[in-house]
Amino acid sequence: MTAQNNRLASGGVVNRDAALSFTIDGQSFTGFAGDTAASAFLASGNIRVGNSIYLGRPRGVLSAGVEEPNAFVMVKGSHNESMIPATSLELEDGMELLFQDGIGTLDQRKDTAEYDKKHVFTDVLVIGAGPAGLAAASAAAKIGQRVMILEQDFALGGDLLSADATETVNGQPASEYLAAVTAELEAAQNVTVLTRTSAFGSYDNNYVIALEKRVTTNPNASRQRLWHITAKRVVLAVGAMERQIVFANNDVPGVMLASAVRTYINRYGVLPGKNAVVFTTNDSAQATVRALEAAGATVTVVDARNGEAVVDVTSNGDRVTSVTLAPINELGDITGETREVSADLVAVSGGWSPTVNLHSQCQGVMHWNNELAGFIPEPTVKNQTLAGSVNGTYSLEASIAEGKAAGETEAASSSSIEERIRIAGTTLQLWSVAAPNGEWDQHFVDPQRDNTAKDILRATGAGMRSIEHVKRYTSISTGVDQGKIGGVNTIGILTRLLKGEDARAIAVGQPGQDASGGAESGLINDGGEATEAKPKPVAPGLFGTTTFRAPFTPVAFAALAGRSIGELYDPARTTAAHAWHVAHGAKFEDVGQWKRPWFYPQGNEDMDQAVARECIAARESVAMMDASTLGKIEIRGKDAAEFLNRMYTNPFLKLPVGKARYGIMCSPDGMIFDDGVTLRLAEDRFFMTTTTGGAAKVLDWLEEWSQTEWPELDVFFSSVTEQWATTAVVGPKSREVIAKLAPGLDVSKEGFGFMEFRETVLASGIPARICRITFSGELAFEVNVPTTYGLKVWEDIVAAGEEFNITPYGTETMHVLRAEKAYPIVGQDTDGTVTPQDLNMEWIIGKNKEFVGKRSFARLSHTDHVRKQWVSVLPVDKTLRLPEGTQIVRKEDLGSYDGTGLPSAPIPMVGHVTSSYDSQALGRTFGLALLKDGLNLIGTQLVASFDGRFADVEVGNTVLFDPEGARRDG
Repeated sequence: MTAQNNRLASGGVVNRDAALSFTIDGQSFTGFAGDTAASAFLASGNIRVGNSIYLGRPRGVLSAGVEEPNAFVMVKGSHNESMIPATSLELEDGMELLFQDGIGTLDQRKDTAEYDKKHVFTDVLVIGAGPAGLAAASAAAKIGQRVMILEQDFALGGDLLSADATETVNGQPASEYLAAVTAELEAAQNVTVLTRTSAFGSYDNNYVIALEKRVTTNPNASRQRLWHITAKRVVLAVGAMERQIVFANNDVPGVMLASAVRTYINRYGVLPGKNAVVFTTNDSAQATVRALEAAGATVTVVDARNGEAVVDVTSNGDRVTSVTLAPINELGDITGETREVSADLVAVSGGWSPTVNLHSQCQGVMHWNNELAGFIPEPTVKNQTLAGSVNGTYSLEASIAEGKAAGETEAASSSSIEERIRIAGTTLQLWSVAAPNGEWDQHFVDPQRDNTAKDILRATGAGMRSIEHVKRYTSISTGVDQGKIGGVNTIGILTRLLKGEDARAIAVGQPGQDASGGAESGLINDGGEATEAKPKPVAPGLFGTTTFRAPFTPVAFAALAGRSIGELYDPARTTAAHAWHVAHGAKFEDVGQWKRPWFYPQGNEDMDQAVARECIAARESVAMMDASTLGKIEIRGKDAAEFLNRMYTNPFLKLPVGKARYGIMCSPDGMIFDDGVTLRLAEDRFFMTTTTGGAAKVLDWLEEWSQTEWPELDVFFSSVTEQWATTAVVGPKSREVIAKLAPGLDVSKEGFGFMEFRETVLASGIPARICRITFSGELAFEVNVPTTYGLKVWEDIVAAGEEFNITPYGTETMHVLRAEKAYPIVGQDTDGTVTPQDLNMEWIIGKNKEFVGKRSFARLSHTDHVRKQWVSVLPVDKTLRLPEGTQIVRKEDLGSYDGTGLPSAPIPMVGHVTSSYDSQALGRTFGLALLKDGLNLIGTQLVASFDGRFADVEVGNTVLFDPEGARRDG
């Protein structure tokens, strides 16, 4: 059990009589009721929580609230919860925690907990239970209003919880005032107090959504509750968040926000360090200095307003060991000699940013105030009032006064901006401080994403000027914390990187004067070194803020889902013969919404054994497959042929009645969209088949082109997928089976040619449409009957093929058979970047007709470089089945890389495997792959790279079985 070496002998609001035990990464710790996981961890003398996500740099606890970018944990239990900030996680006895370095892990087990919803109406909704929020709720309750007060913390009080013994409210110690107002609100009949509740969405007409994490001994109670709240009035008292200052190595363990240090000392009785440097640009850090000195720490105060700054930090990996100080100018440039002081803690305060996300979601207006150095919201949202530090009011007494006035009336109750500035004192807008070595790649703006000031420079150097563009170019503010730590600092650094006239041009939507973003327009150049340019700072307000999107703090998907969490509503579609498949032991796979037989195991067969048996039957005797799931669209109209001729790459105008034709559709960029066989039933009537998963999108595609591009054509479409049941009968003995099924039909090679169909009546009297189509390369027939008769006809085919031991097969066998013949599957062998030519299908491109996508074949991307081409890849080890997606590389490009870890330099990829199977017909494994200049690689050996392994493969032609096509006609 780790001792609480950094726990103060007294102080704090934790319950020292209620000791709690917990583990982090298997190590045992102790804490007290009222601790967070972070405060108890710090009490043990630790501060490092792990490494950063990309650079692997040591990271420690930075904050004491939801803005934390480093200390994330998984809470283990009946259902694990990932990426929870340890700084806001209420400690419970027996907790099992794991630190996580920036990436969570979803629990694969079903969450059996209940999550419920509640809809309520109230007169006054107060969001935030700090000094201003408590005063607002108390005042509103006293005049008879129905009040709800929401607080994301597990205790009411906000900054009052961190007040020291000298702070008072109306002459009363702050702690006593908090206890009194809390008791008053909890006793009031017209007040609902919700702790552990985060308001994450604010919408029109004071409609607010909040998530409550419930704590109850009732085993049947919900874990979380989603509140839908509609209020007559809303008081936003959500506070403000302290900012970092960006300096060299500002991310190491032991660098913390000054307000967090104060919170850990005064609220939790934990001293994070005994030799502290307090680096500040404003007066608020004075409270941290008092707290540190009262706790017995040695304190060095570095006030940037006096021309000195922390310019670098040294650590031993686990925490700060020393700090480098230097004189600076107002821009943060070093102007004199550096000096070093020993330290194990750096408490930083770069000013305050009001928490404006809810205000912004309601289209509330904000403005940048240079004196307060923050985006200050204006009271522009109807029936919403702002109170406390969210308003830029950084004084306990003034915040309480604003809250009281807000609770009593809906009129704007803010103190004047001049008064707020007077109370706050001067805040120096110091966004970044130069390093002694002139480099900027250790100045961390967004610790969670490992983004530095140099990354912002690269963005401006690439032409980025808008804060939204910089955000996306660098990924700043896209982590779990959503820029709570680095968002405003990013904007501040931009004000230095871009000249004043360039920034002002942004504000009016005009191009900047200097588009280079290089050394002359900024603080640092592309090499990361300081430049001579000293641009005059401009107001961050010219750049605005990024968009504040809900939720501001993470919300469980389960809370947003329905009360009953089980199978999804998406319907499962089944074929007419589904019951037969189930009765005969079929294993199913989901293809779109359809349940399709995957394979039919017999006895103790596994999938490989079942598929091998099914493939042999199809190649040597006869087999059958339920193909009813294929999309089917009937197309009518006098212009139907013309329409299809424009949609398909190959000609359809002269397709005779009674014939069928395979066709490919392309998107306008020339990439394969879908494929299928279309039958001409009459001069003005066609029957189109599509891929199973593509049926709906193809129908939409046809309707779109008909209605928006060629409305003059007389053509209409009807989905008939569920009106027809289709059975494919495949193999050398299929002709005999069909002859028994339809004795009146001439099924001879001469009487029933390939890609023809016949309307006939089966021996059972059922009308049928039988087609000579193959997706296996074998002699094959497709029997189409109305769905009502689908099961009956399936059973009749089974009976007709009994003497040949007819074998049902599923989609896996279908994939093997078609791959042996190099018949592509759209969506598996294509991915939206593959053209017909890439699949060696130039023959299907109509040379003397127009069609959708044809013009794109002349683009440079199609003609000016070597594209990937479809070929086979044969492992030298004939028993090795390559995983689909395996990368193919050249052996000479591997160098000394052995597959372990990451290569020292990127290895050029020749292509990837799209399909891979074990073939009974070939007596070996094989794959199909898209390789750059693949046709010219036939006969050569390459290397397949997968799972840290390498395997030699030989490149071959795509058609590996019956390349002459002799088996098609029996």
